Amino acid sequence: MHTADTIIPDITQNRQSNFYYSFLILPKPQRDAIETIYTFCRVTDDIVDEGPDDTEKHARLLHWTDELKRALYGVSTFTLLNKLGTIIHRFRIPVDHFYDLIKGMEMDLTQNRYGTFSELEQYCYRVASTVGLICAEVFGYRNAETRQYAINLGIALQLTNILRDIKSDAKRGRIYLPLEDIHRFGYTEEELFAGTYNERFVELMKFECQRAHEYFRRAKSSLAEEDKVLFSAARTMGNIYYLLLRRIERSHYNVFDRRIRLSSPIKLFVAIALRVRNKFPKNFHRYIRTQLPA
Repeated sequence: MHTADTIIPDITQNRQSNFYYSFLILPKPQRDAIETIYTFCRVTDDIVDEGPDDTEKHARLLHWTDELKRALYGVSTFTLLNKLGTIIHRFRIPVDHFYDLIKGMEMDLTQNRYGTFSELEQYCYRVASTVGLICAEVFGYRNAETRQYAINLGIALQLTNILRDIKSDAKRGRIYLPLEDIHRFGYTEEELFAGTYNERFVELMKFECQRAHEYFRRAKSSLAEEDKVLFSAARTMGNIYYLLLRRIERSHYNVFDRRIRLSSPIKLFVAIALRVRNKFPKNFHRYIRTQLPA
């Protein structure tokens, strides 16, 4: 296992991250908490992804989980986890969300195919919706239904990630697209591993993108009006990933030739635009017309 402070990535230095631009609009106490939570997620993910030995990864993940339990009492050997423990208590975050997240990460060590969407949905909940539920406690909310927003948005974001990363996941021997869908459209695992872009793949991707759109719609409909301003950071994240999904569609679903991404200026614009919209909702569209070049 790594020593306490050698595995801590700095989100503030990673301006390519979609999370970075979502955090910009948060007040400092919340931003610090979210950055710590994000770093915990990154480190947990790295434990699963780095190194060839799955047995060692399992051991490291178990040790990491035990250290998280110790951090709830402030006695972990990891500075990051002790800081996270303080945040968990301060914002009264249910610790089960963190354990579910770790279970989701662990699935990548035991499962590299998903037969049905039901199986994939559980994975998406564990690795993404849990993060939304954790962040919801930091943001604060007045309406209990807003928790469903966090769940649906997490699934929408993870599905978008999966569609963008089909090529890189295949290189690691992983296929996240449900096998029932792949077979339904007459595409094959062999074609996916070979990066075969054909009409069957396009039809498969159209279907999967529509599913992601459905979860974005569910998220939007479950966010209570009184909680919208509190969830500006999450909405920024949702907008960035929605644009990413649309870019996948505009590229005719060809995720093999190049990695689909948004530029940093676009992500920054999305973050600023939502902040302006929250502050001046009635004049937002007029503002956009006056600030953008002709």
